[in-house]
Amino acid sequence: MPCPVLPSPSAAKPARTRWQRCRAGRADFESADLVDALFESSDLNNSSWRRARLASASFRSCKLTGAQFEETSHLALSFEDTLLVGADLRRMSFRKAVLKGLDFADADLAGCDFREAVFEGGSLRAAHIRDTRFEGADLREADIAGLKLANARQFAGATISVRQAAEMMREMGLKVA
Repeated sequence: MPCPVLPSPSAAKPARTRWQRCRAGRADFESADLVDALFESSDLNNSSWRRARLASASFRSCKLTGAQFEETSHLALSFEDTLLVGADLRRMSFRKAVLKGLDFADADLAGCDFREAVFEGGSLRAAHIRDTRFEGADLREADIAGLKLANARQFAGATISVRQAAEMMREMGLKVA
C-alpha cells in the first residue's frame, strides 16, 4: 500500500496506518495520532514528530536523519535497521529493547534510557549522551567510537568488547599494548 494521503499530517489521526516506500522529507507530524502505525522503507529525513502519539508504532528500514522527536508519547515504539543520524531523541526510553541496526551517529540521546538494551549492530558514533543511561546494556556489536565518556557511571554493568575497550582507551590518549 502506498503512502496514505492526508490533507496535512500535523494533528492528523492516521492511527493504525501503514506507510511503505514514502518520501516525506521535512514532513510535519506534530501532534499526529500514529498509534500502531507502521513505516517501512520510507524517507522521513528532517521530519518533525513533536507531541505525536507514537505508542506501538514501528519504523523498519527508514531514513530518519535529522528527525525531531520532541515530547512524543512513545510507549513500545520500535525502530529496526533505521538511520537516526543527527536525530533528536532526547529522553526516549529504549530500556530492555533489542536494537537491530540502528544508526544513532551524532544523534542527541541526552536523557535516554538504554538500560539492559541489546545492540545488534548499529552505531552510537559521536552521539550526544549527557545523562543517558546504559547500565547493563550490551554494546558489543555497536560502533561506539567518538563517545564522550564524561561520566563512567552511565555505563556501570554495560558489556563492551575487548576491541571497543582498547579503542576507548586510545581515544582517551592512553597507549594500549
